[in-house]
Amino acid sequence: MATSNLIQKLDGTAFVSNITGSPGSYTSVAIPDVSNRRTVETFIAGATVVVGDWLQFDTSKTGAERVLTVIQATNVALGNSLVVGVCLGSADSDGSLTAGSKINVITGGYAEKVNVDGAVVAGDPLVVDTTAGRAHVGVTGDIGFCGVALAADVANVAPVWVYKRF
Repeated sequence: MATSNLIQKLDGTAFVSNITGSPGSYTSVAIPDVSNRRTVETFIAGATVVVGDWLQFDTSKTGAERVLTVIQATNVALGNSLVVGVCLGSADSDGSLTAGSKINVITGGYAEKVNVDGAVVAGDPLVVDTTAGRAHVGVTGDIGFCGVALAADVANVAPVWVYKRF
């Protein structure tokens, strides 16, 4: 189900449904888990995925399943144009990120801990063309830009702005 961009939320807290609590109960969440500065969509994992990895549509599927199912983004020369976003986590109550699981994907906007490859600094444009699931600094000639780094990476993880493509 698509998230809405119609209401602007400027405070740093929100309430989410508490899966483990009683029906109708909610848990307070704070930044960075809440943000109207991003769009999150739910997809089906076509294979095991990892939180923070860049994901792409699964073109091994047929029909509309191609855009319902995502897998870890493969490295493609000049950048992977099938990249849809970054894995935020499981949408299933058991927390699974394996094939067939429902997963939440940041399809546009702010992502806190994203897998990057190499030395990335704030303002670097990102593409997935060297290492599967990781973006690195794009260069002239790249066409599959998927986001921009918002700070320098620490141990191959950085905050990024995911370009909305979905």
